[in-house]
Amino acid sequence: MRASLQPRSSLSHRPGTAALVAGTLASAVVLAGCATGTRSDADADVDFGASPSAGAALQVMGFGTGDEIGKVRHDRAVEAVGVDVTLAEGALDPQAFLSAAASGNPPDLIYGERDQIGTFASRGAILPLSECVEEQDIDTDAFVDPALEQVTFAEELYGIPEFNAVQITMANADLLSAAGLELEDVDGSDPEAVLAATEAMMRNDGGRLSVIGYDSKLPEFLPLWAKGRGVDLLSEDGRTAQLDDPEVVTALEQAVAVYDAQGGFPAVKTFRDSTDFFGAGNQFATGQLGAMPMEQWYVNVLNENSPDAPLAFGPVKGADGEVHAYATGSAWAIPAGASSPAAACAYIARMTETDAWTAAAEARADARETEGLVFTGVLTGNEEADEEIRDELVPDDPPAPWGDAIEAMYEANDNTFALPANPADAEFEQAWQDAVNRVLNGQEEPAAALAKAQEEAQAALDDAWAKWDDQQ
Repeated sequence: MRASLQPRSSLSHRPGTAALVAGTLASAVVLAGCATGTRSDADADVDFGASPSAGAALQVMGFGTGDEIGKVRHDRAVEAVGVDVTLAEGALDPQAFLSAAASGNPPDLIYGERDQIGTFASRGAILPLSECVEEQDIDTDAFVDPALEQVTFAEELYGIPEFNAVQITMANADLLSAAGLELEDVDGSDPEAVLAATEAMMRNDGGRLSVIGYDSKLPEFLPLWAKGRGVDLLSEDGRTAQLDDPEVVTALEQAVAVYDAQGGFPAVKTFRDSTDFFGAGNQFATGQLGAMPMEQWYVNVLNENSPDAPLAFGPVKGADGEVHAYATGSAWAIPAGASSPAAACAYIARMTETDAWTAAAEARADARETEGLVFTGVLTGNEEADEEIRDELVPDDPPAPWGDAIEAMYEANDNTFALPANPADAEFEQAWQDAVNRVLNGQEEPAAALAKAQEEAQAALDDAWAKWDDQQ
């Protein structure tokens, strides 16, 4: 089986923000603890094949139609399902959702991060979707495997994923050339080469950083660097933390070393936060960044805002020399107690089917052509749709450097991994991100920080799994 999200741009750009989001979810779980076991007997007998009743309406939390990819699919789904749909736009607020679930007044449909699904499922806040998949003929084999696995909790599917965000290596070609470097020196395959490239490209003016040589994108990319050394942060069954594994410690040490070589993480972050990350004055366009791993959606930001910048793209590789990408994304889920679960299921099916994606991608490709820009593809989480979009809409011979970006994106998408669903998603993520932040801020050494995180994460996992096992 296989699927995937539109990017977590804010989390990727501002290290530490993801930890705050994780903390919010953790707090929400505590505040809405009474959501545990909220699934009623009626929920167990949901008929996902039922026709919407007259006047039926869907209340959707966490989704908006801010671009053609969302709007085309939404309009198509609304017409097909034949119900009114009200969207509460903006990122899903876990606390608001769990509070609504606990009060017995949930929305009909939620759209959130895939790594929230395990927590929601373990607390009975969302419905299992196997019957929804069957009734609506949702082809789960068409989805990206790691994405689908991330929304499968205790061997039951609880979410339908969409979008896949994957990392590729992005670099300033002029800075690489001036330092006598190649893209291979910063693709992650040789940590010593990355450190040397960092030192060769970085610049200080009067003791202040003026060019970042390399940004390893901590804390959020620790899973990527650990995977490059052959280790996952969490066991395949989602029950055992592996944060203190020696290879995870080494991965963190190497990722932190590039910041230490540039005056420390606070100096890098201060300078990075001063750049026009999403505009024409971004750090690549202004020659203020040598290289970094970054989610593929940022290629479109660069294409739109600085198409003439000296850019180079390639995959991210681990110390094992293999291509790796830490897949993140969003997913649809149906709350327990939803008033129109059958209509919600039908809406999900229409939003994630191949024809919907290709229609939306065609709208974006047309818009790019009108603007004189290159259409660089869309990673939908639906492999069948991805293949059709690439074959039919992505240009065969795009101009440099966008062709390399497209190749790197699809190669990364073929080599993804994700952390498995578990009932302590938020607490687990907060444990390792807090550990990385303590190291970045000079409070602890990597081994000590990860040892502490291991204890915290394992305690949270043990407690959450024990509660789940007791319910079964």
